[in-house]
Order: sequence, then structure tokens, then C-alpha cells
Amino acid sequence: MRQRDYGRDFELTFRMGFTMMMLAVVYVFFLGLLMFAGIPWEMVLIIAIAMAFFQYFMSDKLVLATTGAKEVTAEQEPRLHGMIERLAAIADMPKPKKIAIMETHVPNAFATGRNPKNSVIAVTRGLMSRLNERELEAVLGHELAHVKNRDVMVLTWASIIVIAAGFLLQMLFWLTLFGGFGGGGMGGGRREGAGQLMVIMLAVYVGTIIVYFVSQMLIMSLSRYREFAADRGGAMITGAPLQLASALQKISNDMYRIPEKDLRQVEHASAFFIIPALKGNTIATLFSSHPAVEDRIERLQNMQRSMERS
Repeated sequence: MRQRDYGRDFELTFRMGFTMMMLAVVYVFFLGLLMFAGIPWEMVLIIAIAMAFFQYFMSDKLVLATTGAKEVTAEQEPRLHGMIERLAAIADMPKPKKIAIMETHVPNAFATGRNPKNSVIAVTRGLMSRLNERELEAVLGHELAHVKNRDVMVLTWASIIVIAAGFLLQMLFWLTLFGGFGGGGMGGGRREGAGQLMVIMLAVYVGTIIVYFVSQMLIMSLSRYREFAADRGGAMITGAPLQLASALQKISNDMYRIPEKDLRQVEHASAFFIIPALKGNTIATLFSSHPAVEDRIERLQNMQRSMERS
């Protein structure tokens, strides 16, 4: 049985495309800023790309290590393996390389990995105990959609500018700290030249801060759109949008019942989860990596209505 096809969400596709285009504009501005300052932009970008590629190729290992998720075999968790294998077949993609479980009461799940052949899907004990079988399948379908859409690759490439801007900010900070913009004991002409250099470097510093925050906001927007796309993709795999909506509602509601100490143990991995492991509005919506649960549920309900009409 292959994945069902209910057409494309052109609005969502347009928004993702527009966000990527705006990121490209910020890239061009940032390169122009580096060239204006005479900073070797090749060096900055090479370092940023190297750091991004390290994250890209090590993402599965890093996330498993930071979350404490442990890989489980088909013998240890036959039900979980069976579900994922069946859903992967429906999605026409290989079964994830690793399946893992986090020993925590926090109900959640995540997917990572550089491509479908080198992917990881992890769920928590809390999620498996709270959801019924169809809701759990819906969550797993969402995570498989992340893998199929190559979201780790997309967000890694998008994040290169943030890494580059952050690296440059650190470099400029240390230059300022150790007098890299010019020093005393100079003649009038040299002092004037140092003053001009100081103005240029200050402009670059301010420009880099703007680039950092604007690109960060764009990447957070892109991440939210990728969550919408994974919701849609997961619902198409299972053919049950309302089951995913029900699962999202349960996870969101139960998050308020989880003790703070348990949430603190996993909150550093919130960006990877299907729903952030946070209570209340602890992160401004503008900088959130996930859209509001209410918006996601509304979209899934609209998708269900569209499916029933077709």
C-alpha cells in the first residue's frame, strides 16, 4: 500500500519558498558586508560550512547522546519496529536505520539523520503509554515525513548563515577586546586611519548582529513551516489527520502535568520534538521552532474535511 495523495498545499509551499528566498537575500547582504569590510569572506564561509557539515553528518549521534535515547532492536520492541516498518513501506521509503526510546515520562518523539537511509526515530516511554495505537502511528508518520522531506539537510543549509554570523561576531568581539581596531601611540594620519577603520568595523559589527537575528527569525519561520509540512505528510501516510490532531492535543495537554524537573532534563532537545517540552509561553512565538498546536490542529481538521469531500 502506497502513500495516499491529496494534492499539494500551495500556500505552505509558497511560504517556504518565500522564506528561502528571503534567506538568500540575507546571504547576499552578508557577503556584501564582508567584502565591504575587507574581511576574507571565503574563510568565514568555509569555517561555517565545516561546522554545519559536522552537525549534519553527526546529527543522529549528537541528538541520541544529548537526549539519552537508546537504540532498541526489533526483538526488544517488536510493536514499535513493526509500526515504523509498515508506515515506511506506505511512504515508499527505507525503514530508519535506528529506532530509539527515551526513558522519560515526557510524551514526545523526534526524528533526525542526514537522509532516509541514515535516519533515527525516537519516542519516549511517556508517549507510548499515553497514546492509543492509531495516535502513535500518526506521530510516527509525522516523524517519517520529516525524514522523507530531508528536513535536517534543509535546516542545516539554512543555518550556515547563522553559524557564519555567530563566528564573525565572536571574531570581532575578540578583535575589539585586544585592540584589533587600532591602538594609541599613532601620528595624526595613522590615528585618522584607525578612526575610519573603527567606524567600518562598528558598522560591520552592527550589520552582522542584524544579519544574525534576521536570519535566525527566518530559520525559525522555516522550521515552523516544516512542522506544518510534516503534519501534512504524516497525515497522508496514515490517511488519518484527526488521529494526529488528537495526539498533538494529548501531548500538549499532558505537558502541563509533567513535573518541571522532568521537563528540564529534555528541554534542550525541544527543537527536535513534535511539540516543545515547555510549559506556557516561555519562548516568544517569533523565535519558536514550532507553530502553535491550535494552528496545527486546525490545519489537520481542514485536511480531514478536504479528504472527505474528495
